[in-house]
Amino acid sequence: MDHIRGAGLRPAAVRRRGFIASAAGVALAALAGCSVPAPRRGGPTADPAPGIPITSSRRAQLMQIVAHPDDDLYFMNPDSQRMVHAGVPLVSIYVTAGEHDGKNHIPGRRNIPADKAAYSSARHQGLRQAYATMLGLETFTSWQKGVITLRGDRRAEINTLTHGNRRVELVFLNLSMHAPRRWMALPSLWKDRALGLRTVVADDSPVRKADTYDYDSLLDVLVGLMEQYRPTVIHTLDPDPDIQHSDEATRKRDSEQRGYSDHADHTAVACFSWAAMVRWVADATRDGGSIPAFVATSFRGYYNRHWPKNLPGPVLKEKAAHLVPYGGDPSWRCGNSGGCGDYNVGGTRPLTNKKGWVRATHYRYPGAGPVVATEPDGRLAVYGVLGLRAVRWRETEPGSGQWGEPGDLGGGPLAPGLGGVTLKDGRQLLFGLRFAALGGHGGPNKREVVLLEQRSAGGPFLAWTGLGNPEYGDDRGRRLGVPVAVTDNDGRVHLFVRNAGKGVSARVRQPDGTWEPWRDLGGAEVQDGLSAAVDGTGRVHLFAAGRERVHHWAQDAPGGPVAFRADGGLPVSGGPVAVTVTRDGGLELYYRAPTRKELTAVRLDGAAPSTVSLDGYGPVSAAPGPVLLGKDLRGRVQIRTAAGRLATRTHGAVALESAALHAHARHGVLAIGLGADAHPWTWVPEPRTEG
Repeated sequence: MDHIRGAGLRPAAVRRRGFIASAAGVALAALAGCSVPAPRRGGPTADPAPGIPITSSRRAQLMQIVAHPDDDLYFMNPDSQRMVHAGVPLVSIYVTAGEHDGKNHIPGRRNIPADKAAYSSARHQGLRQAYATMLGLETFTSWQKGVITLRGDRRAEINTLTHGNRRVELVFLNLSMHAPRRWMALPSLWKDRALGLRTVVADDSPVRKADTYDYDSLLDVLVGLMEQYRPTVIHTLDPDPDIQHSDEATRKRDSEQRGYSDHADHTAVACFSWAAMVRWVADATRDGGSIPAFVATSFRGYYNRHWPKNLPGPVLKEKAAHLVPYGGDPSWRCGNSGGCGDYNVGGTRPLTNKKGWVRATHYRYPGAGPVVATEPDGRLAVYGVLGLRAVRWRETEPGSGQWGEPGDLGGGPLAPGLGGVTLKDGRQLLFGLRFAALGGHGGPNKREVVLLEQRSAGGPFLAWTGLGNPEYGDDRGRRLGVPVAVTDNDGRVHLFVRNAGKGVSARVRQPDGTWEPWRDLGGAEVQDGLSAAVDGTGRVHLFAAGRERVHHWAQDAPGGPVAFRADGGLPVSGGPVAVTVTRDGGLELYYRAPTRKELTAVRLDGAAPSTVSLDGYGPVSAAPGPVLLGKDLRGRVQIRTAAGRLATRTHGAVALESAALHAHARHGVLAIGLGADAHPWTWVPEPRTEG
């Protein structure tokens, strides 16, 4: 996060010979879609063909790549915190120095002197204070400071702290946030093949000499860090933020780039991060190598201001508590000459800030958990995205709950989350959002919806098929959401995606396999995380969370078009909704109202909403019964059985994002998700709650 603004600053930067400056506005406009001029160097591209071996160590490792010190605390928590508490080692990479105008503002004082080296150092100290408390240690616990040598013989400061089985490493690349004729330097670095950007040497850093980065060297450094740490989970920011036209005063106050709902540095670092992941996989698989097994998650940034807040009080209090030591206080004696935190966000300001960034954690690519299917031999198959590619895990034996090694299905690079349906003949269809082009530095930038169709039930798959993009132009095309699909009673497949207008677009596949064109379903603006279902009469329904209520699309009769319902009877939700069929063939929705821990149940028959005892946060899954699955206030997976009993998962790898419910002939309803070790877990709940 970069929460202050200034003008006229000229931090250190270098210009290469032959460079001709262009307007800063051009740089920002190009950044919003990560579009760039003709490349000097072509990068490796993903191979969508299946069958490449996958390296799966089962050793969990979390890597965060952010633009500014505190982006992780504002936008990636509580997910990061839950993994650290579970003993997953964390390495967090901060691309910029966070120095901005060099003024570490002390509340109540004016005329703060500008000192970029000191302000960068103070923000580093704030991170040390925040992560020390996250590890369960005293705020001013001493860290081991050192220097890490990166690709290209560049050097960066690395701070390390361990406590029992918990370990955190902070890597400060410290690129300047601004440059001559480039107010937003990092966006220009993504765009401009001639820009060289200097690093800031922070006070009290063991690194005492500045380096210079261009596009290729930053990408190489990120790939090298991925190769060194071999993360199983990578947290990034949002590479394609929403088109969001705030008024100019609001945009400046909230530090948003023109036309888009995020800071320009966030977008640039996310683009670099995704390009680095693509290159890491391409480099690793060259000459017969294996795919690195990792799960990627992108988090929304300033988007949080525009939509309902989704963290209940207890979780928000815990999240904000880590920003208090980050913000620090000028009266503290922390032993750091540059300062004891980022005083701009100290004290109670994270909670009183009207922008509300801390009050929500939203995923860029929300999904309903892995796709689960039963194969003809009775084994379960789980489909997900690993190493930016679609994969399939199979049970070792029917009902065992044990999973073999992942089988590569190709298709990459894919955004997290797959949509899936099972046809009447048992064949599986998988839908993904593909980064059709993400070259950066002059390469085209395109997204497309893709399909993988199974040849026979439980068997191999056909080649990947492109289903295009419902949007016109690359810039709008990059704003697509995660595809969601459902099969109606006549065998038609209804495919839905959130579009650039924040509405919904759809395609229908006829029973003979032919696809109708994309169609805009109209309606109001919604968040991503769509939910589709077929009711007892055979009608298709779609639900999505809006700003003031949950919006609804449905067929008037089976076989007809899905259309927007202008009824106003569905209360507002803080995020995606779960839907299931009731015993009488109706539909019931389950979700949490903004800032609430209680679960709300809403029927479509006009009955008053009711509260369900499944306190927690984040999205939920639902199965007939109803059986409900979500996370409790401590981030643990919990299930509410059809009889109303609660069970909590207290063992195994920490769960990532959402999990799926699956009806099983032997075990009843079981839960399946992915863990921080990038491997599936299966849980048959017991009717009790453990502490």
